[in-house]
Amino acid sequence: MQLNDLLGKTCLIGLSYFDTNQALLKQMQHAGQVVTVDVEEGIGIVLHKKEQKDQDSNKQAPKHKTEKPPIFTLPSSLAAWFSAPAGTYRDETGMLLIQDPDYFVTWDIHKTKDDTQEGQHEWWRWVPRTVAPSVNAK
Repeated sequence: MQLNDLLGKTCLIGLSYFDTNQALLKQMQHAGQVVTVDVEEGIGIVLHKKEQKDQDSNKQAPKHKTEKPPIFTLPSSLAAWFSAPAGTYRDETGMLLIQDPDYFVTWDIHKTKDDTQEGQHEWWRWVPRTVAPSVNAK
C-alpha cells in the first residue's frame, strides 16, 4: 500500500493517550475520509460528524456552503493502517457510526514531559499500533 492509495478511503481511527508513566489518560474514536496525503505533512482526514442524541437541544445555525471542513491530521506512517472487515461500527457512546470503513487506524500517543505549565506547549510522541485491532461489527 502507498500513501496515495488512501485518498478517498474511509477509516475508523482509535487513539489512546498515555501520560509519562504509561498510564492511560483517555481513548478516543473518530471516523472520516482521507482527503490529503503527504510524507512530510501527514494524512489529512475530514472527520464524520458525531450524531446528536438530543437533536432539539443541539441545533446549530446552518453553515455557509463555502466553509471548508476542518482536517484532522495523522502521521504519514502506514504501519497503523489495516484493512477493515465489512460491517457497521459504533463507538461506546453511540454517537459515532460508520458503515463498511476501508481501514482501521490505531495510534498510541505518549506525553513526553510532565513539567509543562498551563499554557505551555505539551509534547506528544505518536506510536503506531502495528497489530491489527480486534473489533466487533454490528
